[in-house]
Amino acid sequence: MSKFEKYKKDLEKLLTKGELLFDSLKNICFPDEKKRELTRKLPNFYREYQGWYSETLILVKQLLIERLDDFRRYYEKPKNRKQINYENYCIEDALQKIRHQNMLGEIVVDQSASLTQFQQQLSILRSVSARFESSLFDITQLLQADLFDSELKEAEELLKKGFIRAAGAIAGVILEKHLSQILKNHKVNMAKKQLGINNLNELLKSNNIIDVPVWRQVQRFADIRNLCDHNKDREPTNDEILELINGVEKITKTLF
Repeated sequence: MSKFEKYKKDLEKLLTKGELLFDSLKNICFPDEKKRELTRKLPNFYREYQGWYSETLILVKQLLIERLDDFRRYYEKPKNRKQINYENYCIEDALQKIRHQNMLGEIVVDQSASLTQFQQQLSILRSVSARFESSLFDITQLLQADLFDSELKEAEELLKKGFIRAAGAIAGVILEKHLSQILKNHKVNMAKKQLGINNLNELLKSNNIIDVPVWRQVQRFADIRNLCDHNKDREPTNDEILELINGVEKITKTLF
């Protein structure tokens, strides 16, 4: 299965699951209307929303990054919130079954306020679907991901056959290309067209795209790659190249 097909399948699955979770939340908010719902089995909103959110967040980050902050905002509690009202109630509140009463004991806001937030998240996911199907969607990254997988397997084969430097060089090129693509995704201006891993790494860190632990990992991978590309006092070891290949594979699948 290609990356394109995988994303499409994952997207359809998340849309279906999201709609079922929405119905589940609606049943929690309006139990008197529960009998009106279809007799299909609905997922448990409290147990299964977090998993759906985490998977969908990754997909939005990969395919519609400009809506990522909005998607998070509908879930997360506002940091500077002083009181809860209908406008700032979020899905995180609903998961904790939070509700607010006035001085008379009347409920001012409860889980029903999160239905609007959830609807917005589903709308964003549908936008991802629309963009995915649109001819305007650039599938370069999906095709590139397939290519990276193929090249990393080639690097693994070279390593098994004892071509240590060649294996490390391939992994290094893949890392360089991927870091460059991440900066493009985040619309970071790169003064030079051709930047090395360390330069790309610094740009990612200075633009708050990666944190310090990831930055240090990439530094380590850059050092190993340099052992492969330049004549040094020593040869790179088999374990170092294996570390590089595994590290690059992880980064290409988790950092966008």
